[in-house]
Amino acid sequence: MEQIATVILDSTNAILVLMLVSLGLAIIFGLMNVINMAHGEFLMLGCYAMMELTRAGFPFFVALALAPLVVAIIGLIAEELVIRRTYHRLIDTILATWGLALVLRHAMVLIYGPGSYAVSPPDVGSVMLFGEPYPVYRLIVMGVSLGTIIGTFAFFFGTRWGLATRAVIANRDMAACLGINTRRLDRLTFAFGSGLAGLAGAAMAPMISIDPNAGLGWVVPAFLSILVGGLGTVSGPLVGAAGVGGLDSLTAAFASAVWAQLVVFSAAILVIRVFPNGLVSRQRREA
Repeated sequence: MEQIATVILDSTNAILVLMLVSLGLAIIFGLMNVINMAHGEFLMLGCYAMMELTRAGFPFFVALALAPLVVAIIGLIAEELVIRRTYHRLIDTILATWGLALVLRHAMVLIYGPGSYAVSPPDVGSVMLFGEPYPVYRLIVMGVSLGTIIGTFAFFFGTRWGLATRAVIANRDMAACLGINTRRLDRLTFAFGSGLAGLAGAAMAPMISIDPNAGLGWVVPAFLSILVGGLGTVSGPLVGAAGVGGLDSLTAAFASAVWAQLVVFSAAILVIRVFPNGLVSRQRREA
C-alpha cells in the first residue's frame, strides 16, 4: 500500500509538470498558430538558468522565481527575431522553431559542453506520508505547478488581458477589428508560454540530469497531451496531460519505460481515432 501511494504521488508530480509544459505549448499554438518545436529547449534553458542563478549565490527559491523570467525574456527575443516572420505559414513555423531548437541546443553544447550537470535541491527534508518518508521538495514542485496552472486560468478568465487573448484565439481578424493589439499579444504570449516551460525546467532541475537534451523527453508527451486533450480550450491540454502523464508514470512504475511508451502511444492513437478533435475541443471560428 505504501509503495502504491508513493507511485501515485510521483505520478501526480509528473502530471502537473507535464501540464505546465503542455499548457505553454497549447497557448502559443492556440493564439499564434505556431507549432513550437523548440518548446523542449525552453524547458532545458530553465534548467540551465536555475543552475547559473544558484551558482551566482541566489537563494534556491529566489532562483526558482527568476529562472522562468530569464527564459521568458529569451522567448521574447526569439519571437522578435524569428517567430514573427513565420506567422500565417504553419509549415514554416515548424521549420523555423526546429531550427531554433537546434541553435539553442548546440549553443548550450558550446557554452557548457555535452556533459551533464546537477542542481542541489533545497534542504527541506521529508515528511511521512502513508507510513513512508516522501521528499518535501516534490510536494513543493506539485504546489508550484498547481498554483501556476490555477493562476493561468485566473488570468485567462478573470482579466481584461485574458479576455482579449481568448478573443484572438476565437477569431483573430474580428479581434483586430475591435481594436485589440494582436501584435503585442503575440509577443507576450510567446514569452509567457516559454516562461511556463522555463518554470517546469527550473522546478525539475534538482530531479533530472541537466544537459543540452534535457527537454527532449518532454516534447513528445506535451504534443500528445494536446492532441489527446484537444485544441481551442485552455482545459484541453490539461486533460490530455493528465491522461498521458498518468498512464506513462504508472506503466513505467509497474512495468518498464519501454512498455510505458508503447502503452501511451497506443492509447493516444486510439483516442485520436475515436475523438479526432480531442477529448475537450472547440472549433476555432474564422472570419
